[in-house]
Amino acid sequence: MPSAMSKYQADELDQDQEKEPFVEVDPKGRFGRYDELLGSGAVKKVYRAFDQEEGRDVAWNQVRLRNFSSDPSVIYRLHSEIELLKNLKNDYIIVLYDFWKDNEKNTLNFITEACASGNLRDYRKKHRHVSIKALKKWGRQILKGLDYLHTHDPCIIHRDLNCSNIFINGNIGKVKIGDLGLAAIVGKSHAAHSLLGTPEYMAPELYEEEYTELVDIYSFGMCLLEMATMEIPYSECDSIAKIYKKVTSGIQPQAMSKLKHQELKAFIERCVGKPRQRPSAADLLNDPFLSDVLDDVVLEPHQ
Repeated sequence: MPSAMSKYQADELDQDQEKEPFVEVDPKGRFGRYDELLGSGAVKKVYRAFDQEEGRDVAWNQVRLRNFSSDPSVIYRLHSEIELLKNLKNDYIIVLYDFWKDNEKNTLNFITEACASGNLRDYRKKHRHVSIKALKKWGRQILKGLDYLHTHDPCIIHRDLNCSNIFINGNIGKVKIGDLGLAAIVGKSHAAHSLLGTPEYMAPELYEEEYTELVDIYSFGMCLLEMATMEIPYSECDSIAKIYKKVTSGIQPQAMSKLKHQELKAFIERCVGKPRQRPSAADLLNDPFLSDVLDDVVLEPHQ
């Protein structure tokens, strides 16, 4: 007697494929991958896929392992991401449904929830007129996700938070943190080592390779700056070396001078301040700036 899973392939799958064929199906026959690419990075490609068991859209993340056979650290990081995601349960963190290695194709595959509107960077570019109220709503959700990671036992530092790996379901305005492949699990010493991340968003102490979870708060501040100005911090710099020089000298990105909303500017400055003065995610969630008081000031796009 055929199993329930094989029935997906034998019956419903065959009918659906006449309209839009799957190019790949997972070993259990539950998830089907379409040819449509949702995103592509240095390490993985993300495709649109469908969960036949639950009847929902999902994201199929695929890594071609042969591309990294000379760099075992990349494979280690990917396995770390999967192990991390597997154990995280929070409304503001991307959910992992399943994962497997395809030995024949030499790929690592993992299925995560799909956020219909993509990442926050692209979403913000599409919607050029956004109120401070909306920005606060997004900010609160990101901080709740960070608070969950930072108070997790052991503490988890994202280390690569930026607007391209914060995802959004635009129909309900819900944001979620993804791409935990560079995350560091911090033990009892509560200090992490090693240099990783996106330079424009990296706290100065990350360059010194001795830091705590407060590096994520710095990155969160830079995310807010990008959300407000639609400009990647330090975009005036044409090299990583110049970004490094400005960051380590305490020189703010030029985008800060474009902020007209003084309360927002002061809040971002709190986030990107000296490590010892930087508040925790929980502290920021209690900041008066993020209160539910209506604030419909629209952030006009800069010309």
